Amino acid sequence: MIVGYFMSLTLADVKRIAYLARIEVSETEAEDYLRQLSGIFELVEQMQAVDTTGIEPMAHAQDVVLRLRPDSVSETDRRGDYQAVAPQTEAGLYLVPKVIE
Repeated sequence: MIVGYFMSLTLADVKRIAYLARIEVSETEAEDYLRQLSGIFELVEQMQAVDTTGIEPMAHAQDVVLRLRPDSVSETDRRGDYQAVAPQTEAGLYLVPKVIE
């Protein structure tokens, strides 16, 4: 378990991240983002501090079971009909003009 690993961000860090992401942020916005990101890092640090020994990982927050339908064909094969109106086909494939040279 990693506790206290997250470094604190500075205003310069936020501005650099914005620059790298090509996002223009004002001084006020950068300060707001700094507060928000610091809050997220604090939350992650609190979550890292929780002892999860013996707790099994979950795929979903609720114990949900999906009802599955039978995997059976429900439509007729109409490939021949669709290919009959296509401009060009070959060996069951649609032929399209080359668009990139």
